Amino acid sequence: MDLSKAFLDFSQLGANWVLWLLVGLSVISIGIMIDRWLWFRSRESDTETFKRELSGAFERNELERFEAKYKNDAGIPAQVALHGLSERKSGPESVAEAMHSERARWRRSGDRNLMVLGTLGNNVPFVGLFGTVLGVMNAFLLLSSKSANAEKEVFDHIAEALSATAFGIIVAIPAVASFNYFTKRLRLLMSSADELAHHVLSLLYGEMHQGKKPAAPEGKPKDGG
Repeated sequence: MDLSKAFLDFSQLGANWVLWLLVGLSVISIGIMIDRWLWFRSRESDTETFKRELSGAFERNELERFEAKYKNDAGIPAQVALHGLSERKSGPESVAEAMHSERARWRRSGDRNLMVLGTLGNNVPFVGLFGTVLGVMNAFLLLSSKSANAEKEVFDHIAEALSATAFGIIVAIPAVASFNYFTKRLRLLMSSADELAHHVLSLLYGEMHQGKKPAAPEGKPKDGG
C-alpha cells in the first residue's frame, strides 16, 4: 500500500472539516469555562471574619450557634473548617483527618474538567496547523491539475488552510488563560482552607490545655519543696 498516495488522497478533503472540528472544540472549551466560573463564583469565604467569630465562639462556648450560622456558607474554607468542628468530640486528630478529607473532596471537585481545558489550550493550535497542512497540500494538487480555474481555487484553498491555524490560535488563547486563572483560584481557595484548618486545630489544642500549669523544669524543686 502506497501510504504517500493514500495521504494525498486524504488531503483532498481540505481544511474545511478541520475548521468544523475546531468549532466543536471551541464550544467544549467555552462550556467548561462557564461551568468552572459558575462553580467558583460562590466558593470563597471571608477567612478573617470567620476566624474572629470562631475564636469568639470558643471563648463563649457557643460553637453550636456558630455552626448553625455558617452551615449554609458555600465557601470551601468555611466548609472544611465546619467539617472538622463536627468531629471535635473525637479529638483533634479526628478533626484534622476530617478536614483533610473534606479538603481533598473539594480539590477533586474544583479540578473537574480543568485538565480538558489545559489539554485543549496546548493542543488545539496543532489541530489548526494540521488543517493548514492539509489545505496547502490540496492547493498544490489543484495547481498540478492545470484547470482553467486552478489559480483561483489554489488561492481559495490556501486562504482556507491558513484560517485553520488562525482559528486554532483563537480557540487556544482563552483556553490557556482560563486554565491558568482557575488553577490559581483553586490554589488560593485551598490555601485559605488550610489557614482555617490550622486555626481550628490551634483552638482545639488550646482548649484542651486551658487551665493546666506547665510542668516544673527537670532538676528544679517545685514550690514549697
